[in-house]
Amino acid sequence: MQFGRTYEEFTVGDVYKHWPGKTVTEYDDHLFCLLTMNHHPLHMDSNYAERTTDFKRNVVVGNYVYSLLLGMSVPDVSGKAIANLEIESLRHVAPTFHGDTLYGETTVLDKTPSKSKSDRGIVYVETRGHKQDGTLVCVFRRKVMVPTAEYVQERGGEQPGRPEPVLPTVQEK
Repeated sequence: MQFGRTYEEFTVGDVYKHWPGKTVTEYDDHLFCLLTMNHHPLHMDSNYAERTTDFKRNVVVGNYVYSLLLGMSVPDVSGKAIANLEIESLRHVAPTFHGDTLYGETTVLDKTPSKSKSDRGIVYVETRGHKQDGTLVCVFRRKVMVPTAEYVQERGGEQPGRPEPVLPTVQEK
């Protein structure tokens, strides 16, 4: 299974449809809010949301939606990344609610070789998140520094640092 890509494997215009999707539960949303200390009642208090908001129900915190989509993209985009350099833009287009399932896809917008090191390059991508009904909920653009194939081979190949299993000798059996 491929995990990330080298610079040579990115082609401008390619679209990676991340799989699988993720159904967002109330637990997911509340745990993320608690971990990040975002205790806004829009996300945590159903009575508040029902009585005082236009949506009449809790809205999933936007940073969780973004983080989930970013995580979905790692196997296709940044699994081999040397560094995430920049989040250029982040837009929340529509709300996500408990029980919605999110799907992500990333388009390669541009790529440029590094000016200072020949073993890496910068890939510019846009990731879009949709709900189960196709509604666009989140869009963000970012730049990722990725290695060339040469860089990967010089540092141990596809799974650097992975130990080889030690098989028991005849005497140990």
